[in-house]
Amino acid sequence: MSEVARELSDAHIIKHPAVLQFVLRASGASARVRSGAYLFSTPENVLVIAQRLATGDYNIPPVRITFPEGITVRDIAARVSNTLPLISAEDFISAGKPYEGYLFPDTYFFPPSYTAAPLIDAMRKNFDAKIATLSDDIQASGHSLSDIIIMASLIEKEVRTVENRRIVAGILWSRLALGMPLQVDAVFGYIFNRDTYSPPLADLKVDSPYNTYTHKGLPPGPINNPGLASIQAVLHPTKTDYLYYLVDKNGVIYYATTYAAHQANRHEPH
Repeated sequence: MSEVARELSDAHIIKHPAVLQFVLRASGASARVRSGAYLFSTPENVLVIAQRLATGDYNIPPVRITFPEGITVRDIAARVSNTLPLISAEDFISAGKPYEGYLFPDTYFFPPSYTAAPLIDAMRKNFDAKIATLSDDIQASGHSLSDIIIMASLIEKEVRTVENRRIVAGILWSRLALGMPLQVDAVFGYIFNRDTYSPPLADLKVDSPYNTYTHKGLPPGPINNPGLASIQAVLHPTKTDYLYYLVDKNGVIYYATTYAAHQANRHEPH
């Protein structure tokens, strides 16, 4: 407490550091002082300061940060490390990586004093609240929440519109049921940490459990944090006879029921 009191004295917030130390000890607040950055007037009442230190009343306006649908933990880390002074990108990636897929993309208002743990907790609680509204649909789907979120993360990056997301979700669930590889190109952006929608042939052969060309079934985890629309598309897929689809560079999708028709789509100029 002596160091805190000296800093406040040096900043001309208080006149007598010993008085603040006495008030904190006498009130039992010294053991409850919250760390972080505070904004004080000059000067300020010692009793008010003691109470603020004990309750974490930082008096700093919250920082507004928007995370778009489909953002990855790595990209979240880059945003928060540039905005919140107590969070490094490395620390956030380490703490947040286990929760990829479960950090709900939204607009948040965070205190500048936040560290990675409470920020992740806020995003997870938001995810839980959103998922709670879909509990009946999740149960009716016959799929686990884990599989739903993984599939939604694929849909989020692979397809742009709600209608096409539902159609592609139906295709991927069908391919999964038939034991066919999903062959989702969007996974390569996650594997190589870059945006790529037309991976070269070498990428398709990369040794990774997330490679949906060489491994059947779903990837071991989500490749991003999907939004509600993609989750709903996975829960309510459109049933069709399609088993194949092709997405061109403009996001236009060409569907096919057979491999031959799919190959024809590949060789047509788009």
